[in-house]
Amino acid sequence: MRQILPVAGPTEIRRHARRLARRHPRTLSVALVLHGLAAITGLAAPRLIGGLVEDVQNGTTVAEVNQVILVIAVFIVAQSLLTRWARFKSFALGEQVLAELREDFVDNALALPIGTVERAGTGDLLSRTSRDVDTLSRTVRFAVPETIIAFVTVLFTVAATVLVGVWVLVPLLAMTPLLWLSTKWYLRRAKDGYLRENAAYAQMTSSLAETVEGARTVEALQRYDERVRRGDADIRGSYLAERYTLFLRTVYFPVAEVSYLVPVVGTLLFGGWLHLNGHVSLGAVTAAVLYVNQLIDPVDRLLSWLDELQSGGAAFARLLGISDVPDDRTPSGRMPSGDLVEARDVRFSYVDGRDVLHGVDLTVQPGERIAMVGPSGAGKSTLGRLVAGIHPPRTGSVTVGGVGMTELPLDELRKQVALVTQEHHVFVGTLRDNLSMARPDASHAELLDALAAVDAREWADALPDGLDTRVGSGQLALTPAQAQQLALARLVLADPHTLVLDEATSLIDPRAARHMERSLAAVLEGRTVIAIAHRLYTAHDADRVAVVEDGRISELGSHDELVARQGSYAALWTSWHG
Repeated sequence: MRQILPVAGPTEIRRHARRLARRHPRTLSVALVLHGLAAITGLAAPRLIGGLVEDVQNGTTVAEVNQVILVIAVFIVAQSLLTRWARFKSFALGEQVLAELREDFVDNALALPIGTVERAGTGDLLSRTSRDVDTLSRTVRFAVPETIIAFVTVLFTVAATVLVGVWVLVPLLAMTPLLWLSTKWYLRRAKDGYLRENAAYAQMTSSLAETVEGARTVEALQRYDERVRRGDADIRGSYLAERYTLFLRTVYFPVAEVSYLVPVVGTLLFGGWLHLNGHVSLGAVTAAVLYVNQLIDPVDRLLSWLDELQSGGAAFARLLGISDVPDDRTPSGRMPSGDLVEARDVRFSYVDGRDVLHGVDLTVQPGERIAMVGPSGAGKSTLGRLVAGIHPPRTGSVTVGGVGMTELPLDELRKQVALVTQEHHVFVGTLRDNLSMARPDASHAELLDALAAVDAREWADALPDGLDTRVGSGQLALTPAQAQQLALARLVLADPHTLVLDEATSLIDPRAARHMERSLAAVLEGRTVIAIAHRLYTAHDADRVAVVEDGRISELGSHDELVARQGSYAALWTSWHG
């Protein structure tokens, strides 16, 4: 079963939320004060109306009534202005917090060990970067500010209601048991329900991505029905998960609606009885009923946004969870003393108990060119990834200059060893931006030289705006070969002393790849190159060839030596030449 990225626990969520709040104490305080003032000004109207009822009962003038109405109007206008200002502050704070959450998530996502991402699959991480970020955006932008507004309003309204008379607590407390029990029932189930819903969506996304990416394999092996059944099962799982959270809402919200309507009726009946018996005035009953009725809107909003808060909390837990992934490297502070790359008794497994490398030994001298060849699935790419420091070995060691690859901080490791695969990415921006990210201080001439080194200068010069042409998604689309040349040009600019090329030119026409590799070889003279390829001319040009079979290096030597040995490499060479 695919490993899923972790989810943060309640304690971590509360700790991180407090940390976010402490980053903006002034803005948060101003927002709370403004909400409090808005709530207080909103409390004036019921009290004034209650007093007006008593005045009318006892006899008053039209002028006094108009004066009270004018005062009520002033308080309503003041409440509107304070509410607008408070909402503005709350939404501004929400946007700041959301921006920080996104930045933290990007930092944590980029820091994830590549091996962990590969084991988890793309679906889980993609759903966190898309669906969970969108959900959290809605929560931070709307649910959190609206909840704060509702909570402050409820707090001040209840206080004002109690000031009318302690007797109002009787009908107010009548709704407490039903609301408390229903809310407890809902909260106990909602978080797990929304986590299951998000996980089911992640599984559906992952399955769809696998089917699309492997469409040719599905077609070649005629696995249509199996993939359709897999998709149907994932969709059904997502449907059932969403149906469960819908069930929670359809039970909770009707009960909540009833529970907070009870005190309005209770206040009217109980207050009327007290008034008839001479215990309270008609104005007090009027003010109390208006206050309790005024509680309906904030309580309703509080309960309505509670569902959004649960969904946002589940998304927040998933986004925070990636920071709990343990790092696969522990910097020791030691620095390499030289460029010698060594692998000693290396064993590695993607799944416990199933090694794909079995005691591999390999020493690569500085400046040496080694080609790793062998059948698909033999372990070439895995060995290359270990040499590049992508994965730590299960047992044994992989070192550069006597220091373990996983002992070096990632930034330092990439100055020593770099990996280029057949996978590539063109970032949205100019061609210059895509190149200079490898070396921000590179001059215009150096960028052009890097393109020329990988045989890309001609098409780059032909672009409408040269290096300032915008490329990437939604902009000028580069061909797969051009994107691969761009990745190699970045490599030239980064200038590590050891390169691991894993089928780095597989998407380029063989003759063009041959020409580009010769150009690249001229630029990288004196650097260590470990090339993993099926095209055996790479092996022909290498200083030594390592034949990888069944997770072991079965043959190691120069091209001529291995051909003369008449072993596995000789058979591959003969087959490749037809």
